[in-house]
Amino acid sequence: MGVRRYSRRLLRIAGSSQDGSLLRRFCVALSLLAGVCLLLPGCTPREPITIGFIGGTSGRVADLGIAGRDATQLAVEQRNQAGGIAGRAVKLLIRDDEQNPVVAERALRELIDQGVVAVVGPMTSAMAMTMVPIANQARVLLISPTVSTEALTGKDDYFFRVGSSNLANATQVAQYHLRQAAGRQTPRRLVAVYDLNNRPYAETWLDGFRATYVRGGGEIVKSIGFESGSTTSFRQLAQALLATAADGVLIVANSVDTALLCQQIRKSDRDIPIIAAEWAASERLLELGGKAVDGVVVGQNFDRGSTAPRYQAFRLAYLARFQREPGFGGVLAYDATNVLLDALAGQQRGQSVKEAVLAIGTFAGTQAPIVFDAYGDVQRNVFITVVRDGRLLVVE
Repeated sequence: MGVRRYSRRLLRIAGSSQDGSLLRRFCVALSLLAGVCLLLPGCTPREPITIGFIGGTSGRVADLGIAGRDATQLAVEQRNQAGGIAGRAVKLLIRDDEQNPVVAERALRELIDQGVVAVVGPMTSAMAMTMVPIANQARVLLISPTVSTEALTGKDDYFFRVGSSNLANATQVAQYHLRQAAGRQTPRRLVAVYDLNNRPYAETWLDGFRATYVRGGGEIVKSIGFESGSTTSFRQLAQALLATAADGVLIVANSVDTALLCQQIRKSDRDIPIIAAEWAASERLLELGGKAVDGVVVGQNFDRGSTAPRYQAFRLAYLARFQREPGFGGVLAYDATNVLLDALAGQQRGQSVKEAVLAIGTFAGTQAPIVFDAYGDVQRNVFITVVRDGRLLVVE
C-alpha cells in the first residue's frame, strides 16, 4: 500500500472515531504514519558511507597532498553523481597530517572515532609508519596512493597501496642509467643526497637504487643526508655534493627541495647530470626549478603521455575542476579512491573492506589494471621521464 493511500486511511479512521478527542486521535494517526514511513524504502535518506582522506596539504610536501586530496574529492563527487553506492551517498572527511607524526596520529584517530570505513592515504612513507599500527589496531583499511617504503612491503596488515614499492621503482631507474652509461662506455659515479625527514622512503629508495647500480658496475661514491626545512642551506649542500669525485648527482627528496637544490647545483656546474626520485616529479618541481631542472631524469608510475580513455577522461575532469594538471599524486589518488569505492560497491555481507578488496583482486585503473597480491601490494610500470623546456616527457 502506498504512503499516500495509507495516510488517507489513517485520517479517515481518526476523523470517524466517536471516542475521545478528535485531536488526540489525529495525533495518534500521524504517529503511526511516521512509523510506517520509516519502514518504507524511499521515505528517509539512508545513512551515507563515510570515508576519510589524510595527506600533507600544507608545508613543503603540500603539492603531493593537495593533488591527492583533490583527486579523492573528484572521485567521490563522480560516484555520488552516479548514484553513490547501492543508493547511499559517500561522505568524505579530509584531514591534513602536516607531514607531522603527532598530527597524523591525531587525524587518523579522529577519523576512526567519526566512523570512517576506510581511509585514502597517507601520501608519504614517514606518515604511514606512524599511522599503520593505529589502523591495524582499529582494523580500518588505509589505501595509499604514493607510499612506497619497503618497510611495509609483504605485510599482512591494514595497509594497501596502488603504487609500486621503492625496490621496484628504484631498481628500474638504476637499470635505465646503467644502460645509458653502457652506451657511452663510461661508468657512472654518483653522489647521492636524501631527505632524513622521510627516512622510511628515502633510505629504502636509495638502498634499492644502490644495490642494482653497484651490481651493474656503477658506484655511489658518497651519500649525504639532510633535514628538509626552511633553514636548510642548499648552497652548502650543493657545494658538498660537487666537492666529491662524482660525475652525476642523485637526489631523493620532495619537489621543493629538489628544485632548490638543482638551482644551487647549476650555479656551479651547468652540465652535471641529475637524477631524481619519483617523489620530486610533480608540477611544483617545474614551477620552482625553472631552467635549473632541465635535463633532470626521474621515473614515475604513470605515463604523462598516455592516451588511455579512462586517463584522458579523468585528466580533463580534473583540469576542469581544479585548473591544473593532476600529476602523479592526483592520478594515483584517483586510482586509490576508486579501488575503495568499487570494493565498497562489491562488498558482501560479513566481509570487511580489506576482505572485499582482496576478494575482487583486480581493479580498473586510469591507465592499467591494478592487481593486488595477498598483502595489498601492487606492481606498476615505471616510465622514465626527463624535464625538457618546462615539461616532464616520457623517454622510455
